[in-house]
Amino acid sequence: MLKRYADYFDSYEGVRVANICGSCGKKAIPLALLGAEVTVFDISEDNKRYALEVPNAANVHVGYEVCDILEINLEKYSGYFDVVFIEGGILHYFHDIDEFMKMMNSVLKTGGKIICSDFHPFTKISDSLNLQQPTMSYFSTDIFEGEMAHARFYDEETRKNIPKCSYRKYTISEILNSMIRNGFEIRQFDEHPSWEDERFPGEFTAIGIKNN
Repeated sequence: MLKRYADYFDSYEGVRVANICGSCGKKAIPLALLGAEVTVFDISEDNKRYALEVPNAANVHVGYEVCDILEINLEKYSGYFDVVFIEGGILHYFHDIDEFMKMMNSVLKTGGKIICSDFHPFTKISDSLNLQQPTMSYFSTDIFEGEMAHARFYDEETRKNIPKCSYRKYTISEILNSMIRNGFEIRQFDEHPSWEDERFPGEFTAIGIKNN
């Protein structure tokens, strides 16, 4: 589960990792098995149940905070983590990327690392990942309604009853400039091919270090 991201981690043992929108813990659990001290932040109580039962069966510990990501308890977590780990396509859930990146900076130690892996902004103009979401102008700043990421895997009757999400998709420059504005020095930027068609970009990973 971590193969794609392994090169972005300097080490695991004893490293404090904030797994942002970590869902059911599918990345947090292997991180914990490798020795990291992982805390998942996610808004879903149901995800928490799974994410705590599985590591318990595997004899490892994963912390889990059910909260709005923009309302993380900074009295507890300000400057706490060595690594902020983001993956799986979450930036589009946040309509103010500066507010989001400011929070990511706040929970990191000085010198800490952000690993931000997300859907490539190319998916704004082409459904290269087959997410079955609307396409638009690459430079669109519109907020739009769409299905949750996994709705396409359900039968049509169930799919119709799944609540919609409100999205805001960003360009590459919006993402990188927000990281810079909010105290990160960009150290690396990688683009990854689509799993549907390797001719097209599907995901990216941006690595930043929290400045003094």
